[in-house]
Amino acid sequence: MTIQSSVLKIDHLQKKFGKFTALKDISFEVKPGEVFGFIGPNGAGKSTTIRTLLGILKPSGGSATIFGDDVWKNSVTIHDRLAYVPGDVYLWPNMTGGEIIDLFLKLGNESHSAKTDALIKEFNLDPSKKARSYSKGNRQKVALIAALSTNADFFIFDEPTSGLDPLNEEIFQRHVLALKKAGKSVLLSSHILSEVEKMCDRIAIIREGEIIETGSLDEMRQLTRTIITVSTKKEMSDLAQQPGVHNPQSADTGTKITFSADSDQLETIMTYLSGHGITSLQSTPPTLEDLFLRYYDEGSEQNVESV
Repeated sequence: MTIQSSVLKIDHLQKKFGKFTALKDISFEVKPGEVFGFIGPNGAGKSTTIRTLLGILKPSGGSATIFGDDVWKNSVTIHDRLAYVPGDVYLWPNMTGGEIIDLFLKLGNESHSAKTDALIKEFNLDPSKKARSYSKGNRQKVALIAALSTNADFFIFDEPTSGLDPLNEEIFQRHVLALKKAGKSVLLSSHILSEVEKMCDRIAIIREGEIIETGSLDEMRQLTRTIITVSTKKEMSDLAQQPGVHNPQSADTGTKITFSADSDQLETIMTYLSGHGITSLQSTPPTLEDLFLRYYDEGSEQNVESV
């Protein structure tokens, strides 16, 4: 088997529905053994991108390959090595959860195994119940158990924890990290930022059918600001004039201030603070949510230009 440098490669992918362009320009790649986060609000184009990758929709422009094969022309071959879980699972109402799991496995040329039983127990699913009695969370469990039971090389999860409680979300996260450790590749589409932050090596942010930022979390955190609360012996009257300091708010006479700081100016800012005699300092590192909101707040365009 030829080793591909990228499991998934998307190059200027476009998708139009009549006059409406759902995907304007999508480019990113997922490498072997990588968990790649794909984030954006509802309607941004995440699910359209994934349906195109699955061979359900034909691209209007650009290209996308999985394992080096074209996603539209070679979808059947690709699916032999791929597992997929959507964000809203529809099941056969008169079949039991166990029967549906076995059917999903059979469709993927897999069979029920000890691993399947362990997953059923771990996710606390009653496989004897008919699907019509399942909650949304239990329907998600059925699809997740079937997918995680397989020996696929590439896993595509589209809002997979929708409807799951925090305990089951954590179980899912552990299994994704185990897939990564085993050298599997994962594309995780999610709007749960904490979930993406815990698991993903790199992320792409999509807005209105375009990728607006791609990179590792560390790289992208350089674009956000750290929140600092500091108390000093001397009053910091000119703190607001220091490079990289934003929105300083004084709690008392000017010797305790909370402000946001550009990551690339932290060294200069710390030198300034040290010169005023630091008595206490609390630093809150930027999160993925900070980055996400930066692009989606109403004033995001202005914020991006001013950074």
